[in-house]
Amino acid sequence: MTVRRVMGIETEYGISQPGDPSANPMVLSGRVVTAYARELGLRAAQTGWDYADEAPLQDARGWAMDREFADPSQLTDAEDPTMANVVLGNGARLYVDHAHPEYSSPEVTGPLAAVTWDRAGELVMREAARLLNQPGMPPLNLYKNNTDGKGASYGTHENYLMRRLTPFADIVKGLIPFFVSRQVICGSGKVGIGTESQRPGFQLSQRADFFETEVGLETTLKRPIINTRDEPHAVTEKYRRLHVIIGDANHCDVANFLKLGTTSLVLAIIEAGAVTRDLSLREPVAALQQISHDPSLRTTVRLEDGRELTAVQIQREYLAMVTDWLEATYGSDVDSETAEVVRRWGQTLDTLATDPMNAAADLDWVAKLQLLQGFRNRGIEWADPKLRAIDIQWSDVRADKGIFHKLAAGGRFTELVSAEAVAAAVHNPPEDTRAYFRGRAVTQFPDQIAAASWDSVIFDVPQRRTMQRVPMLEPLRGTREHVGELFDRAASADELLNELLR
Repeated sequence: MTVRRVMGIETEYGISQPGDPSANPMVLSGRVVTAYARELGLRAAQTGWDYADEAPLQDARGWAMDREFADPSQLTDAEDPTMANVVLGNGARLYVDHAHPEYSSPEVTGPLAAVTWDRAGELVMREAARLLNQPGMPPLNLYKNNTDGKGASYGTHENYLMRRLTPFADIVKGLIPFFVSRQVICGSGKVGIGTESQRPGFQLSQRADFFETEVGLETTLKRPIINTRDEPHAVTEKYRRLHVIIGDANHCDVANFLKLGTTSLVLAIIEAGAVTRDLSLREPVAALQQISHDPSLRTTVRLEDGRELTAVQIQREYLAMVTDWLEATYGSDVDSETAEVVRRWGQTLDTLATDPMNAAADLDWVAKLQLLQGFRNRGIEWADPKLRAIDIQWSDVRADKGIFHKLAAGGRFTELVSAEAVAAAVHNPPEDTRAYFRGRAVTQFPDQIAAASWDSVIFDVPQRRTMQRVPMLEPLRGTREHVGELFDRAASADELLNELLR
């Protein structure tokens, strides 16, 4: 296993209605989803979600939480009564989650594709905002960020398919120091220290202050560095879906690419039993916040063995282990995407070790800090509300309002994926995962899809007495290579089902 594995990103978008602080965010989020769905066609808005294989209370440590003791936010297998849920033609899911509109990208097989379909989600949300901001309508704004600066936090979650045989204890031990330190690369930057920005200042991550424990099942309360939700959306005996809740929402291609790529490689050495250096932290949650609070990157955190290392030094340790393993396993015969992740990882760490500000074209937190420092040089203090407003406006999805998008239009950031590729990903699914089957079915036979999920599509075909559920428990089946010709030949959903049964 190299950098390539089945992966995806789920992004909850911030939402507000200027001038109406009492507006119900669930109602607003439902408007976002239904507006975009109606633009695709009314039937699309009626396509439900198949909850049959959802198991949000199953814990990777070997037990299941009783529903009686679960927080309502954990019950993601409860059917949405608002119908604010739609499966898109690109294989993604757009729905309301925890009072936010969420775009869950389709499954892809590498970090560059993950960046592509994550950015496609920005265009989906931009179009939804345009539809809801017509003349005479109350304004509605959407933000690709993770906190409103007033105490609310919402997630950008990553998902990685792993071998189930890998002991979960090894995953925990190998990943905690990596997650604590990787924010120097993939943090999106935040004005204010503390969950409610109680203290003035700037930090690397929008999420760091909201984590309270090392390991746990929750995602909105007592947030853990390692989430134990065991819901593979695949063959349970073979696979584990590692659900990562500690990342920030990234706009910069390089930061997002490295977030996905480096994590995939660290998972590879964990699966291979090639974690040869013990980087266990003495106080992981405290270390997470200490690192985030220091944009100079000089803060050291204590390891269990007594060493004091900076986050950049910890990342170098992981890079060395990955490099050694790749050399021993593949020699010079490593794929180009893996080689690019390793090259950029080392290059970025070198830059951060010398002058972090030189990474402004690649990393979100650095680019944001550089902009804010320009205002500070004019005498504006960190406690000034203007800087918080700029922080929020940075992530506005609108091309003419979002500060990041305006700077990007001027060529300020390294682009790994073209605008044309992102635009195509809005409507087309990846071709090398089961997302191809899901997206193609929704696009080609929208009136005959009753429901869908990550691992199923349910057809409601007039010629058949009962609905037909097509299971897709193997994420690498249902690709264009497997079923593309079947879709090309099928004039109806009934014909497609006949072909599949044959």
